[in-house]
Amino acid sequence: MANFYKNQGFDLTTTNLTTILTIDASSVAIIKSISVTNQHSGNVLTEGYVNDSSASLDYEFFHKILAADTTDQAAGQVLNLEAGDGIKFQADTANTIRGVISYLLINRSQENG
Repeated sequence: MANFYKNQGFDLTTTNLTTILTIDASSVAIIKSISVTNQHSGNVLTEGYVNDSSASLDYEFFHKILAADTTDQAAGQVLNLEAGDGIKFQADTANTIRGVISYLLINRSQENG
């Protein structure tokens, strides 16, 4: 088992629901933080979802109107992702929301049994 501390940046270039992180089939992850920045001159509604691949469902964990030129912590709590799970985001204005996910990736491909 190998542990990797990682950062993943994202840029929402459309108003569509966008997958910004997916955990591969041989790993699990612990999301420590998700920083989200509105780089627009106006307010932007921003939503974040955990995609539970085993249930084929998205669960909203962040829903906020971000004021112009502000940053917020989207993950106010630790999120645990299983193999195949992911994080998705959506904004009501394209090319305005960017961010960084900090997480621990636990690769289980070398486990016995």
